[in-house]
Amino acid sequence: MATNFFGGFKVSFKQISEPRVTTEYPKEKKPKPPRAHGRHVLNRYEDGMEKCIGCELCAGVCPADCIYVRGLDNPMDDPVSPGERYGYVYEINFLRCIHCDLCVEACPTEAITESKMFEFSFTSRADAIYTKRELLVDDDGKPKAQPWEDWREGDDRNTSAWMRATSPQGSKDYEGVVAWSSELGHGIRHPEGGQGDNRDDEATGNISLRETRKDHIFKNDGGRVR
Repeated sequence: MATNFFGGFKVSFKQISEPRVTTEYPKEKKPKPPRAHGRHVLNRYEDGMEKCIGCELCAGVCPADCIYVRGLDNPMDDPVSPGERYGYVYEINFLRCIHCDLCVEACPTEAITESKMFEFSFTSRADAIYTKRELLVDDDGKPKAQPWEDWREGDDRNTSAWMRATSPQGSKDYEGVVAWSSELGHGIRHPEGGQGDNRDDEATGNISLRETRKDHIFKNDGGRVR
C-alpha cells in the first residue's frame, strides 16, 4: 500500500522538471493550424467585385441548414459580380453552423471561405446571424471584425487553406498549382502543399507538429513527440 501511495507522487514530482505547457490564455495564444475552421468571410476580387454569384450551392450542401442565400440579377449599369447574378441576401446562423467547410468546397468561385478566428460569443440570437454586411470583406480584403470577436494577428490568413489542400480529382499533377482567382488585399494566394514535394510551407504558414511542440521532443526518447 505504501509503495503504491508514494509511487503516485513519483509521477507528479517528475513532471516538475519537465517543460511547462500552460499558456496564459487568452492573453497568450498558440498559433493555429492553416486549415483551422473558424468564422466565415465573403471574398472579393482585386477589382472590388464580389465573388458570390448567388448560385445557392453553399446553402444547398449545408448539412446544418444554417446558410440562407438569395440571388438577384446583376444591374446592367453597375454590376456587383462578374456573373449574371450576385448574392443579394447572404446569411449564416452560427448557432447552427458546425464548421464542416462543405460550403467552401461547394462554392464554384471561392466566394465563401473560413478564417481561423473561432473565439466569438453572442449575447443575443440576433447577433449570431451574420448578414452579408458582416461577412463581406472590407476594401482592404480584411474581415470586418465585430465587437464580440477576438481577432488576433494571422487569423485572416489562408482563409481558403482547407479547400486548397485538395487537388482536382486528387491528381498529384495539380498539387501546388494555383487554380483560383486573386483576392482583394491578398492577390494570388499560395497553394497549401499536400503529401507531395511541391509545397511552400513558409508561404502558406503551414507549421508542423514538431515545430509547434518542439519543447516536448526529447532526444533521449528517440525524437518521439510526447
